[in-house]
Amino acid sequence: MLTVDFSRFPLAPGDRVLDLGCGAGRHAFECYRRGAQVVALDRNSEEIREVAKWFAAMKEAGEAPEGATATAMEGDALNLPFPDGSFDVVIISEVMEHIHDDKGVLAEMVRVLKPGGRIAVTVPRYGPEKVCWALSDAYHEVEGGHIRIYKADELLSRIEEAGLVPYGTHHAHALHSPYWWLKCAFGVDNDKVLPVKAYHQLLVWDIMKKPLATRLAERALNPLIGKSFVAYATKPHRAGAEA
Repeated sequence: MLTVDFSRFPLAPGDRVLDLGCGAGRHAFECYRRGAQVVALDRNSEEIREVAKWFAAMKEAGEAPEGATATAMEGDALNLPFPDGSFDVVIISEVMEHIHDDKGVLAEMVRVLKPGGRIAVTVPRYGPEKVCWALSDAYHEVEGGHIRIYKADELLSRIEEAGLVPYGTHHAHALHSPYWWLKCAFGVDNDKVLPVKAYHQLLVWDIMKKPLATRLAERALNPLIGKSFVAYATKPHRAGAEA
C-alpha cells in the first residue's frame, strides 16, 4: 500500500533514493522495482533485517531490473551517514509526526539531497488524526507514538523554511480512516472485536484485489477523509531559485 503517488513523483532508473524511516519498506521496494539505487534507513534494527531479507528475495526473484541496487541500514534521521548531495530523491513517509526535532530532520534531508532533487513527505492528515486522538489516548500516548498533528499549511511552511519548493499535494487512504476510528473507539489493541476485524478483512481484500469500485470510492473520499497528507517538493539549484 503506497502513500506516495509515483505518477506525481516520477522516478527514473538509476536515481539514488533514500527512504528515510523506511519501516517495513513499502516505498523502498517500489523504488527498487522501478530500477532505482535504493537506501532504506530506519532506527529499528528488526525492521531493517526484514527489509534486507525482502530486498534479497526480490533480487532472487528477478523483480528488480538490471542496474537497480538496494541497501537496508540502521541510522539516525537527525545525523544521516551520507555526504552532502548524495541522493536524487528522498522519501519520508509517516515519520515526522514521531520526531520532536522535525526541523532538524528536514535540514538533514535537504543536506543529503542534490540540487534539483525531489522530496516526498507524508504525514497523518489533521482531521482524521484529530478524531483518533479524541477517541483514544492510547493511540498516541505510547513510546515512539505520534507527538503532533500537522495542519497542511504548517507542514508546507516547514518544508519551505527548510529551503525546498513545494510543487504538489494530495490526500491518500480514505478507506483507512474509518478503520482507525473503529480501533480507537474499541481499543487500539483490540483487533478481535467484530467491527474492527470485519473492516480489517475488507482492507486486506481491497489491497489484494484492487477492485474498481473501492478504487473509485477511495478516490472520491480522499479529499474528504484521506488518512494521509502528501506533499512533494524540489531543492532549488541555488538559494532563492526555484527548480
